[in-house]
Amino acid sequence: MSQSRNAREMPKVKTNRSAAKRFALTATGKLKRNRAYRSHLLVGKSRKRKRRLRRPALVSSADRRRVERMLCLR
Repeated sequence: MSQSRNAREMPKVKTNRSAAKRFALTATGKLKRNRAYRSHLLVGKSRKRKRRLRRPALVSSADRRRVERMLCLR
């Protein structure tokens, strides 16, 4: 009794699509993300704070491994 070809192959690894839309890989291999607190209730935040929230941030080392696994980088 031989197995069919499909039964022997490993399943494909799938990227988490929601994570793929939220994170980007930089040229140096770091993970870039957008900042929170920029969607609503903006009247109470200063201009300077809102301007700084526009700039992207890097994923912290504590979260990096988890995000890499969602993006199939590891």
